[in-house]
Amino acid sequence: MHRSYQPLKPVTNRYLQQKWDQDNFDNHRKKVTLALPVVDTKGSKTPSHVQLKLKKLQLQDERLSIIERDNRLLASRLASIVCSRGLVDHFNHYHIKSLNADRRRQEQQLVGQQNLDIYRRLSSRQSEYRRQVWLQDWERTNRLREDISRYPPLSLDKQRSQRKVKFAVNRGQSDSSISTDRDDDE
Repeated sequence: MHRSYQPLKPVTNRYLQQKWDQDNFDNHRKKVTLALPVVDTKGSKTPSHVQLKLKKLQLQDERLSIIERDNRLLASRLASIVCSRGLVDHFNHYHIKSLNADRRRQEQQLVGQQNLDIYRRLSSRQSEYRRQVWLQDWERTNRLREDISRYPPLSLDKQRSQRKVKFAVNRGQSDSSISTDRDDDE
């Protein structure tokens, strides 16, 4: 019984009532699908001056005309370079000037003046060292040394003599004697 059709109102024939209710439902669904909207949701029409954007087109044309003018100038320069047989104007006719040149020149002049003053002061001073006194002191010291020495000083040629000194040599070499100049008085 749970599978049989249950109408909302009491009816004499359930089969016919089910068929009529199904037809009514199908008609309702058809009307719903064919129904037109009452509210206009298409949106407003865009004005022509907003669609066309004349200012943007004008700016683009100006930019293109500037590019074309620059291209013509470059083409004429390239043509002049080609016709000039390789002569290139690459000279810079301007001089580099430092913003700090005056200050540096003043500082250099000041340092130069200070150095000149120092040189003048040094050249005007007399030496405080007495060379003559030093030489006399040295001569006196030499005389005293000669006076108190046991033997008189000899010349260097007489002091040298031949003396043989043996050194041990390693690294597979045989012992050999090396002669050097030494005093024999020892």
